[in-house]
Amino acid sequence: MIKILAINGSYRDDGITDQAVHKIAQDLVSAGAEVEIILLREYPIEFCLNCRECTQKMGDSPGKCVQHDGMEELVNKIERADGYILASPTNFGSVTAIYKRFMERLIVYAYWPWDINSPKFRKENVLKKKAILVSSCAAPGIIGRFMYETNKQLKKTAKIIGADTVGTLFIGLIAKESHQALPEGAHKKVKTLIDKLLDKNN
Repeated sequence: MIKILAINGSYRDDGITDQAVHKIAQDLVSAGAEVEIILLREYPIEFCLNCRECTQKMGDSPGKCVQHDGMEELVNKIERADGYILASPTNFGSVTAIYKRFMERLIVYAYWPWDINSPKFRKENVLKKKAILVSSCAAPGIIGRFMYETNKQLKKTAKIIGADTVGTLFIGLIAKESHQALPEGAHKKVKTLIDKLLDKNN
């Protein structure tokens, strides 16, 4: 059974990003996949210490962080998964702070000894897995997707963990109601995303 890991950086229970992730997860389960959803707002991850201890050894496997929190198990989940849903709403033109904190802890996927100027990511040239990206913003979706950094950062996350981005669900105009429902158009796009993630057309 294919294992999909969803990592959700939304702050709000049952907000648009939550609804989109749950809809995709529900349909994936109906298609025969196993799905686990990680809500970063509830997950015990500390800030990166920038000590770079995890980056000093060569190899394809993630380095070991000096902190003993939930990130080690989350990296294990990432490694065991066959595909990903990476999600964050747009806050101040970017992913949320809790998603950025998670991104910074992905430095374990870098080889960066002290004598070189920039990191080499362990998996970025071995994109064996697939990811779909989910986000939202107050601007029209097409504008928000290309004006803000959110989509770029979600895509960068996918590349760092060794996944090729095969689809994006970016929902705009979400700031007019406090409890907005997932738009019908998003429901329709979910099927296409699932087919791409499960590689049904190949």
